Amino acid sequence: MDGFASPLMLGFLGSLAAGLMTAVGALPVLAGREPGRAFRDMSLGFAAGVMLAASFFSLIIPALDAAGQTYGRGAIPALIACVSILIGMAAVHLMNEALPHEHFRMGREGPDAVALRRVWLFIFAITIHNFPEGLAVGVGFGAHGLEGGLPLAIGIGLQNAPEGLAVAVALLGEGYGRARAWVIAALTGLVEPLGGVLGAGLVSISEPLLPWGLAFAAGAMLYVISHEIIPETHRSGHQNKATLGLAVGLVVMLFLDVWLAG
Repeated sequence: MDGFASPLMLGFLGSLAAGLMTAVGALPVLAGREPGRAFRDMSLGFAAGVMLAASFFSLIIPALDAAGQTYGRGAIPALIACVSILIGMAAVHLMNEALPHEHFRMGREGPDAVALRRVWLFIFAITIHNFPEGLAVGVGFGAHGLEGGLPLAIGIGLQNAPEGLAVAVALLGEGYGRARAWVIAALTGLVEPLGGVLGAGLVSISEPLLPWGLAFAAGAMLYVISHEIIPETHRSGHQNKATLGLAVGLVVMLFLDVWLAG
């Protein structure tokens, strides 16, 4: 196929559309007043719930399915997922230890500087989470055309919207301007077309690597949820609202994943 009907172009456009949903989700920050701490904690809790459900339903389970198609039923698919999850968690932990504080201080000291560092860990996790999602969309288009890639693009795009809002709200809470917060949130989704082109153009290579990448991203997300986001949302006495946000985010993402897969 040529032009816009080629698997490569479909993979690029599908993953680009899914990635741009991050920018669409962040649009509310361009209007209205800066959210208070309670709203921010609830929003981050919502993002944690979305990320938790996405880690399992959009990443770990597809990783197991992809590994199972290559290696069959048995211990190998589970081993690939387990090792990749641990590697993903270890990678974010090492990055957490190595991050130079002055890059994220922005003139702050003490707990505020630590909070800003956690926000950037959250943004980093969202960004690396988006690449294998783009890869999955590209593989879907490259292997099965429009029918294989479109459901993945829709599901991942819907998932990206609340993540974009969560990134922008977190940055607003740390003193970033509205336009800058929106731009940074939008940029986190623009790694997806890179994965989409790679997946569609190199299906034969990316299919064996896909379970590793998906589970790696899940591990990175799970580390940030447990080590950074949940402690942060419970730090200022808004743990009930944060837990409510997590519960709502989890069931919304669960519903979307099951509905779109059905």
